[in-house]
Amino acid sequence: MIIVDTALAKRHAEGNPVRVAMVGAGFMGRGIALQICKYTQGVELVAISNRTLDKAKQAYTQAEVQDVQEVTSVAQLEENIRRGKYSITEDAMLLCEAEGIDAVIEVTGAVEFGTNVAIKAIQNGKHIIMMNAEVDGTVGPILKVYADKAGVVFTNADGDQPGVTMNLYRFVKGLGVKPVLCGNIKGLHDPYRNPTTQEGFAKKWGQQPSMVTSFADGSKISFEQAIIANGTGMRVAKRGMHGPTVLGGTSLKDCVHDLYPLDDLLEGPGIVDYVVGAEPGPGVFVLGTHDNPIQQHYLNLYKLGEGPLYLFYTPYHLCHFEVPNTVARAVLFNDAALTPMGAPQVEVVSAAKIDLKAGEVLDGIGHYMTYGLCENADTTAAERLLPIGVAEGCVLKRDIPKDQVITYDDVVMPEGRLVDKLRQEQALYFAATDEANRNKALQHLNRAEASV
Repeated sequence: MIIVDTALAKRHAEGNPVRVAMVGAGFMGRGIALQICKYTQGVELVAISNRTLDKAKQAYTQAEVQDVQEVTSVAQLEENIRRGKYSITEDAMLLCEAEGIDAVIEVTGAVEFGTNVAIKAIQNGKHIIMMNAEVDGTVGPILKVYADKAGVVFTNADGDQPGVTMNLYRFVKGLGVKPVLCGNIKGLHDPYRNPTTQEGFAKKWGQQPSMVTSFADGSKISFEQAIIANGTGMRVAKRGMHGPTVLGGTSLKDCVHDLYPLDDLLEGPGIVDYVVGAEPGPGVFVLGTHDNPIQQHYLNLYKLGEGPLYLFYTPYHLCHFEVPNTVARAVLFNDAALTPMGAPQVEVVSAAKIDLKAGEVLDGIGHYMTYGLCENADTTAAERLLPIGVAEGCVLKRDIPKDQVITYDDVVMPEGRLVDKLRQEQALYFAATDEANRNKALQHLNRAEASV
């Protein structure tokens, strides 16, 4: 959105920057801090929270901000904001509660913790930018309901592949072309990768092995495509998506028209999917159709071919570089890069990465025991499939063979987690047929209102 730079330049000239705080100071968080502090006028990163305080300080130091102060209370943080001082803290909830912060960027990748940050920020009237597709794909639809009622924006980020895809989707739709597939370009997909196999790659790029594994084993792309489906109304054509593999370096233009069954694209609301090995990677693409023969003639003239499918693509995604655009869109224009449009359309369910035994406790996303697969939400509900976003900490009741999907009936759930409570609210809210029953489902909104 080119209009963003002009709006931010105006805020900069007026000495009235958008004030944002960030939760998480890992690899991606440090990049965001650098981008905002050194290269984005009109936005000020006033505070960073991280469970390891030294990493929060490192994020500022890497961004050439030396004068930072640790805070342990809302009052201290608010005073620093008033004085134009930068703050670090171990307590993420301070960032969600303090006055003077317009938006919170959540960039931890942790589901339960990230869910708590999101709901607290929303309850305190702050826009929430999620660099956390795992939370978005697990409880994003109900968080969007809360955000709407609070008058704030809940959004995924520009730069991340889902945000880039949605920007392209909106562009294509604005041309009068009907999007029928939102696609992602991957270089590798092996569901059996684990932190041990990915350790070398993770070390090379300074990332966590589990995060790198979540990309390699398909869990991350499943979350990314699920939240695109939730933002567009699309579905998946089959469990796990088609995910065809082509010879490395094959041009997307030369292969994409033949990769997916045409009936999957032309019937229904369209699908989300991906391709492995095509170039330009790691970009995104949208396939669309047009029913006007005159416009079809123009599209052919402009080198998009004779149809019925027209290919549009973005050849890169630049992650942290574009996150400030999302902040500006939310705060200045009340616009989301990508947000759920209603009820869940696609979920990410758990499949066994290895043979699992009764009594074992499931580990986290991108670890050794499970990988994620996209499945349509109605099938997920009907078969009681276990979303991978809530799988960590579950105790298996029975043996599960490798590659079998896991159900709620196969596990004992941990107690007391917010993410599970919000999933119950999500199911009740979108199953309700009237506003009164929908509002009854929103227990965390009701509690927040009762405390005011």
